Amino acid sequence: MRKVFYVGAAAVLASSVAVSAGVSKGQADRLRESAEVLQEIHQAPDKDIPTDLWDKASCVAVIPGVNKVAFVLGGEYGKGVMSCRQGAGWSAPSFMLLEKGSVGFQIGGQSVDLVLLVMNERGVNRMLEDKVALGGEMSVAGGPVGRDARAMTDAQLKAQILSYSRTQGLFAGIDLTGGVLKPDRDDNEDLYGRRISAREILVDKTVAPPPAAAVFMAALRRSSADIRN
Repeated sequence: MRKVFYVGAAAVLASSVAVSAGVSKGQADRLRESAEVLQEIHQAPDKDIPTDLWDKASCVAVIPGVNKVAFVLGGEYGKGVMSCRQGAGWSAPSFMLLEKGSVGFQIGGQSVDLVLLVMNERGVNRMLEDKVALGGEMSVAGGPVGRDARAMTDAQLKAQILSYSRTQGLFAGIDLTGGVLKPDRDDNEDLYGRRISAREILVDKTVAPPPAAAVFMAALRRSSADIRN
């Protein structure tokens, strides 16, 4: 029943995304697909992000549909969206880019959805610098999966980012060392109708979520509630 509700709600909200001025179909699809990733990963608690880690995370980034071929051969990038905590809720979202950082950076599977938890404010500030190399300037580790995070390794405990992947229905931690994560300035300008920095959106929190982001914001709110049930 809950899955049917998710699909129906997403369809209704997606209609408002598509008609938002300045937002392309690709940008609207990215918001919708990111929302679907959050909804779906929380439907299996035993294979989910541990509740206490979700509650502690300063920000959440979702990068849906990354293709291995694009990273290994084309030097292209994945596109996603990120939001940070704002009181009991979430900030307006910022579009983000994940680039191939080194020859050794590869993602397994043909199409992978990525979820990144930024675990502290220092990590947020480092991420919003011009270009941040994961595993270099910013520590990253594959996150634990399941109800309990007490068995975390030392690397996971110290990491500024915990990273997760989902491919063909399987959800697990993934090592993104060598990737480069940065704000997508051009797409943010389309979303907000003016030149705006990711810091204004995610840290200063000076803007409200635009109508086009409604589907993603709704998924964040449902995820925060459902993960506790």
